[in-house]
Amino acid sequence: MSAPGAADAVAEAAAVLAEAARTGTPCPPVRSLLPASDIEAAYAVQRLRVEHALAEGRRPVGRKIGLTSPAVQRQLGVGQPDFGVLFADMAVPEGRPIAPGRLLQPKVEAEVALVLGADLPHREPTVADLLRATAFALPALEIVDSRIAGWDITIVDTVADNASCGLFVLGGTPVPLDRVDLRAVRMTLTKNGRTVSRGTGADCLGSPLTAALWLASTLSALGDPLRAGDIVLTGALGPMAVAVEGDEFTARIDGLGMVTTAFTPSATEGTGA
Repeated sequence: MSAPGAADAVAEAAAVLAEAARTGTPCPPVRSLLPASDIEAAYAVQRLRVEHALAEGRRPVGRKIGLTSPAVQRQLGVGQPDFGVLFADMAVPEGRPIAPGRLLQPKVEAEVALVLGADLPHREPTVADLLRATAFALPALEIVDSRIAGWDITIVDTVADNASCGLFVLGGTPVPLDRVDLRAVRMTLTKNGRTVSRGTGADCLGSPLTAALWLASTLSALGDPLRAGDIVLTGALGPMAVAVEGDEFTARIDGLGMVTTAFTPSATEGTGA
């Protein structure tokens, strides 16, 4: 595909995803608009959408890592994770319910969040660099969402769609990394009081720290390194769970505590309408 043609395809894919987000109507997969299996083109779509978000005044606050599960990587035919950009308006405080219609087709997963206290500009960061740069860890819920109808996605679709970012909820008690072994932590996610997902830190690329190191190295190589104050959602510790109006979720992660969120019931629920 020629350079002008590639640029047109990237712009068209970005416009399709933007329209789906604006209208609340999921769109067909965008992979048909881009060169086959071209992850670089997908990231170009993501960057264009991020540029538009910045122009609208949205504030970036960190990154998320996706595709940290080997099973999901095999399913999508890739051998590495992906990443997306977190914005301040994606953060949902604990205790504030998520309104109906805010997301298109949400799913919830439990993760370890890292909050950086220093920049990580190194091209090949070490574990020591990451430990020194991390101020603390928190339990987190990521509410992933897809602008692609029916979650009919490949790696190209999810990367273009900002790694299927939706919203996120952070727990409120920071834990320094010298007080917790992130590889060994155990996670339980409940939905309306019933356990729907379990996992460990080792289920996230072997450790949430391994995932964070991959992200730090990747972003530094791209000239856009992680900075002090950034939030890093390191990836799911277990399977995600579908969310609908009225659902309540709680994640408990050993050594980090718990974090909860709820989806506001629809206005007609319980009225007999």
